[in-house]
Amino acid sequence: MHLMLPGGPTQDEVMAVSLIKLSLQPEDNFLDIGCGTGKVGIKVSPFVKDVIGIDKREEAITCALDAAKKAGVKNIKFVMADAIQYLKNSGPVDSAFVGGTQGLPEILSMLVKKNVRSLVINVVKLNSLSTAVNELQKSGFFHEVIQVNISRSYPIGDGIMFKPINPVFIIVGGRPQC
Repeated sequence: MHLMLPGGPTQDEVMAVSLIKLSLQPEDNFLDIGCGTGKVGIKVSPFVKDVIGIDKREEAITCALDAAKKAGVKNIKFVMADAIQYLKNSGPVDSAFVGGTQGLPEILSMLVKKNVRSLVINVVKLNSLSTAVNELQKSGFFHEVIQVNISRSYPIGDGIMFKPINPVFIIVGGRPQC
C-alpha cells in the first residue's frame, strides 16, 4: 500500500524540469528538504555522492524509507527533523531541493549561508513564490522562475480529454553565476 501524503509526491513532469535545473554533480552532497515520499531524493541518488532527505512528519520518513528500500538506493539517508534545526548543525550542502514551504525564509537564508551551488524550490502558492524569489534576490542567489502547467489525458465517452493539474512554480537559484 502506498501512503498518500499531503502536497505530494512531486509530479514526474515537474521533477524532470527540477532535476535538469539542479545541475547535479557526482560529488554533490544533496539535501531534499520536505522530502515527503522520498521521490525526489531517490531520483537524484544515482547522480550525486550522498542524499539526505529531511521531513518532520514520521509518516513521511516511514514512506520514504520504504520507497528507498524498494528502489535499492544505498546512498540516501532520511532524517525526521525540523529543517531549520537540521541546517543549523549540518555540514556542507552542494545542491538542494525544497519541497516544503514552512519556514521558507529561514531555510533559504541558511542555504545561502552554506553557499549552496544549486537550489530548486517547488511551490504552488503565490505567497510562497514571492517569499522565495525575494529571499534569493536579496542574497544574489536568484536565477529564474519557471511556471509548469501540466494536463493529462483521460478517456471520456469515445474520445480523450485533458484534465489540468495545478500549476507549479519552479524557483531556481544557487551561488551567484559568473
